[in-house]
Amino acid sequence: MPVITNISCYLFAPLSNLKELRERILAECKARGIKGTILLSTEGINVFLAAAREDIDAMVDFLRSIPGLEKLTPKISESTEQPFRRMLVRIKKEIIAFGVEGIDPARYTSPRIDAKTLKQWYDEGKPFVIYDTRNDYEIKLGTFKNAIPARIDNFRQFPEAVRRLPPELKDQPVVTFCTGGIRCEKAAPFMEREGFKQIYQLEGGILKYFEEVGGAHYDGECFVFDQRVGLDPSLHETESTQCYVCQSPLNDKEQNDPRFVQGESCPYCFKTTEEQQRLNMEARHAAIRAITTPLPGSAPYENHRPLNVGASFDGFTMIDFLCGIFGHIPREEWLALCEQGRFIDEARTPVNATHIVHASERYYRVIPQTVEPEVNADLRIVHEDEAIIVLNKPAPLPMHPCGRFNRNTLQYILHEVYAPQKPRPAHRLDANTTGLVVLSRTRHFASQLQPQFTRGEVDKVYLVRVQGSPSWDDYTCELSISDAPGELGSREADEENGLVARTDFKVLQRNADGTTLLDARPLTGRTNQIRVHLWELGFPVCGDSAYLPDKQKGDMQTLTVQDQPLCLHAWRLSFTHPLTKQRVSFETERPTWA
Repeated sequence: MPVITNISCYLFAPLSNLKELRERILAECKARGIKGTILLSTEGINVFLAAAREDIDAMVDFLRSIPGLEKLTPKISESTEQPFRRMLVRIKKEIIAFGVEGIDPARYTSPRIDAKTLKQWYDEGKPFVIYDTRNDYEIKLGTFKNAIPARIDNFRQFPEAVRRLPPELKDQPVVTFCTGGIRCEKAAPFMEREGFKQIYQLEGGILKYFEEVGGAHYDGECFVFDQRVGLDPSLHETESTQCYVCQSPLNDKEQNDPRFVQGESCPYCFKTTEEQQRLNMEARHAAIRAITTPLPGSAPYENHRPLNVGASFDGFTMIDFLCGIFGHIPREEWLALCEQGRFIDEARTPVNATHIVHASERYYRVIPQTVEPEVNADLRIVHEDEAIIVLNKPAPLPMHPCGRFNRNTLQYILHEVYAPQKPRPAHRLDANTTGLVVLSRTRHFASQLQPQFTRGEVDKVYLVRVQGSPSWDDYTCELSISDAPGELGSREADEENGLVARTDFKVLQRNADGTTLLDARPLTGRTNQIRVHLWELGFPVCGDSAYLPDKQKGDMQTLTVQDQPLCLHAWRLSFTHPLTKQRVSFETERPTWA
């Protein structure tokens, strides 16, 4: 079988021009078919790559040619499969997130101890303390004999863990270690600052120790942050895997436990199906409440609004690019904002009005003291598994950042709740529309789910309450709808140039107040389709601020939480599950107006 060479390495060194450096590195990796992750920061570089040996060697030479990275020294292991799915080069504030000011490994690190010396200390019975700076789930797979665990879930908790250590340890020799050494570059100096007098950091971490002396005085495997999960002291991939639900690493014995069900449970998080679903739902809803109480956009913050450069603006100045995409705003306003430093690049460096932009670049408009309007954040999870999330969206709540909304959106809330995953909506509802939304949990499942909406393979049923009483009980509307929004942002019927649109309507109930409850089934997916069709038929939706009675037009603004609701609700959804390939259906309770 082909052998894949895996390397991990880091180096703390001052780096500049990060965006340009990112593009150079990414192009070199893609040209050689290399996959993995590289983190860039003004404090240095952190590298995890995998490919054929000759390509890896060439890439290491390329990285060493970058000023400041001449001493980059990789740790090497091998695998029979590619452990990474893609190639990412990311610009970060820190290459290892710590969040403590004044710790700068490029200027100072604690004394190092190499693998052979640590083994000798163990062999000779030398008195010393060995301190595992890794997370609890990593330690579960293996650690050094007699190691004291930090007992943390992430590295930002490390300072508090150090402060919980017994004071008498401050006078003893302490050896810190982690997977590859990078965490100790910050952990060890921090411990010195906290008063520990004899601190050492294991050079190259566990992986370098395995490489130089094997598994002496080490029990178990070493957890690694890729699809391999665990490496043995010979640096070969083990049979360990990781529980999808609780992220606990699982050895062979634990995988053979009857409570281990791939993608559902393991011995550490197993519950009966009913109990597990209930607990999962309770945990998600608690997380949503924590994120939205208070609303994340309610306190003033500095908002960075992305601006993506399209191919048609390649080579433009910044000011001409801004005027090109926001033609309704005077050039003088953009010039004033540029002079105030309100536009930055991906490295967070301000750019001026004459800066040249290129296709596929991203810039950000900095909006200080942003406070967003209030929304209804009472999101309710209807169903969740390893592939999809189905939820009942309240209103008003925008799905994506837009206009006055950024943090007070469904996307921002779910990204916080499901981090590090970023659920992807397979379709969208207007901010003022309530009801079922389905999201994919990974890019892979999104590629199988979203096309079903595009191809019209998803059965969608809405409840809608309209003003007036139709003469028909069933009706199919096939009025074409404009492709572009009108002056106030709304769509309308356009039989000559519009897009094909079809909606089936059925009367469910005629009310004494002159309104009618309908079942609406959009067979195409045009923007505002149900509302436009009903408005054109003379039966505007109750609570609609845009499509008013007597063919009058309002505006498309998001309602306030005090306004009467838009009586449009995504009631039922049916589609092919991207994992099981079986047809699944979901339904919500009817809203009070229905």
